[in-house]
Amino acid sequence: MTHKIFIDGAAGTTGLEIGERLAGRTEITILAIDDAKRKDSTARREALNTADVVILCLPDDAARAAVALIENSHTRVIDASTAHRVAPDWTYGFPEIVGHGTVARARRVSNPGCYATGFIALVAPLVKAGLISANVPLTCNAVSGYSGGGKAMIAEFVDDAPTAWRGYALGLAHKHVPEMQYHTGLVLPPLFAPAVVNTHRGMILDVPIQLGSLDIRPSVVAIRSCLASHYAESPVVRVHCDAVDAVTIERAAGTDRLELFVFGNAADTQVRLVAALDNLGKGAAGAAVQNLNIMLGLDPTMGLTL
Repeated sequence: MTHKIFIDGAAGTTGLEIGERLAGRTEITILAIDDAKRKDSTARREALNTADVVILCLPDDAARAAVALIENSHTRVIDASTAHRVAPDWTYGFPEIVGHGTVARARRVSNPGCYATGFIALVAPLVKAGLISANVPLTCNAVSGYSGGGKAMIAEFVDDAPTAWRGYALGLAHKHVPEMQYHTGLVLPPLFAPAVVNTHRGMILDVPIQLGSLDIRPSVVAIRSCLASHYAESPVVRVHCDAVDAVTIERAAGTDRLELFVFGNAADTQVRLVAALDNLGKGAAGAAVQNLNIMLGLDPTMGLTL
């Protein structure tokens, strides 16, 4: 059986990366629109309603408009925008958190944000297990490569006087925060401090926690064991239980995997939860293709680089 897939926004960064992962796959037919008709509503409506699965790689408003053009009950959607990530009638496309079966049955799937992927992967299992109370205020520091920021950001980091490090979202209202809070079950939104650094791709998130100040005071070993158990069957998420001296932003760059680390002091009073991923891999295109595979009943890792 051949599945018809339409990537709406195929010319953008995420769309191109998804196309690369789907290239050459005989069980998939990619529906395409001529460049001259990419913004033609009639041509797009036809493609959206012909496809078995549509992958939206669009700005939020355009993604909502595309969904509104779907007039049948068979077309399924994966939305890579922010538009539906906390919508109650959409499935959050993080199978390691919501369950593979939930994604497999879904008609509307919202792809997680790149930063949110690392934060939720680290925190959600710990809250669920009761090792961290949902009331604990958390901070998340993160750095990303510039490739996810569009043409303007790429120009800023590769011109004659390139920027080395740029902190942003200083108003503490980053678009990923709502899903970071919602899908971990936290009472308070995390204090999120993201930055972009002068590397093309890759991402590191760091969640430091003062264990000594918590009412529930889990050990570092208990935290690491909880994460290792939660992701034990995952071919995509790896929890490191061996000693690691350093974690670089290039560690998972160019892959679709997610690597998790737990660092703590000997007194079990402080811990740093660290996630390494590719902002365009498990943080975007890789996650979309993983979700697509699951929705089609295929091997979840087909087309992925792990």
